[in-house]
Amino acid sequence: MGEPTLDQNIEKKLRPGIKQLPRNVWAVGFTSFFMDISSDMVLNILPLFLANVLGVQTSVIGLIEGIAEATASILKMFSGWLSDKLHGRKWLAVLGYAFSALSKPFFFLANTWGLVAGVRWADRVGKGIRTAPRDALVADSTPVALRGLAFGFNRAMDKAGANLGLLIAALVVWLAQKNTLDLTRSTFQTLVLISLIPAVLAVLTLALGTREVKVAGVREAPKFSFRNMGKPFTIFLIIVSIFTLGNSSDGFLVLRAQNLGISVVGILIMLAAYNLVIALIATPAGSWSDRIGRRRLIIGGWLVYAVIYFGFALAQSAWHVWVLYIIYGVYYGLAFGTANAMVADLVPENMRGTAYGTYHAVIGLLAFPSSLIAGILWQGVGSWGGFGPSAPFIFGGTLALIAALMMLFWMPKTQVNN
Repeated sequence: MGEPTLDQNIEKKLRPGIKQLPRNVWAVGFTSFFMDISSDMVLNILPLFLANVLGVQTSVIGLIEGIAEATASILKMFSGWLSDKLHGRKWLAVLGYAFSALSKPFFFLANTWGLVAGVRWADRVGKGIRTAPRDALVADSTPVALRGLAFGFNRAMDKAGANLGLLIAALVVWLAQKNTLDLTRSTFQTLVLISLIPAVLAVLTLALGTREVKVAGVREAPKFSFRNMGKPFTIFLIIVSIFTLGNSSDGFLVLRAQNLGISVVGILIMLAAYNLVIALIATPAGSWSDRIGRRRLIIGGWLVYAVIYFGFALAQSAWHVWVLYIIYGVYYGLAFGTANAMVADLVPENMRGTAYGTYHAVIGLLAFPSSLIAGILWQGVGSWGGFGPSAPFIFGGTLALIAALMMLFWMPKTQVNN
């Protein structure tokens, strides 16, 4: 083979790589890494704790998850607006991470579903405070040409931490109760105690590792108005809303796995494999979105999601769930970080914090009916027994198909806002 041409050498030097990402992006990435080690050790098996230890029905589990996400959504909108108004992202994000870290020890004491709901609510308050300013900090710190890569990298670090947290949890569960089907209270409490260490590391990493980004000039105070953010952003939110209404808590996927005979250890290892797929896909997917367009990747991700959810509805054995959950990581890696990056593309720079707050608020508010509907479709409410475990997945897959078609035919192609 011949030597590379001058054009090839220039293209190689100009091609975005993670070494070009700013310090803030790296610090936020490691913050997400540590916090997800902590959160995924506990939150992924929380539905099992509720179902196996406390005997809670899926409708109540959906209610708990839905209220928690809806609470977070209100704070996400407020924190996004406040970070715009104060011209500062860092310390609001630090406050949110600290609030979540301080809430985790109370899972150890929870012995009723009401107490679990209260601690879950407090954890989501922290997430609501931190998410919009954190995403805006990443966007403000990153050149447009690296924006998709930056969000993809953050998602990859997030899922790498989740992967490690799940493997630690699997080891603890194996040592405590071997390969049994149901989770025990003592095992859950042990995991809660271990999860406190990476939670503290996450707060320290963000507080000491990031620098506030100063924006030249005076920003106009943001207002909560879809009109001010432009028609493309409003259309994008409508389409995302339809998809989100069918995107119930992943806790229902965990319960479906146990429903088909997978043990607690098996579920944790399966989730670790799922997160590994996301970690491998998210960063290159973000970079692809910078080159070929975020819209295409989102459509592709939602179509994969639809296929997976229909598969969960039809699954008859444990190995079906294993295969579907691994492919589920492909959807998450393609679409989630890409959708985050698309928000920054659609709005003016001075509205970015508010746009992220509004975006996360809409998703969070719809998480309440989404998870509640899923729980009711599965086991019903009152004297009605529901449609069975396949119903929430048929519902979610159908809405994902509708959203993908709307993104293809209705979402306008827009220029990136620098």
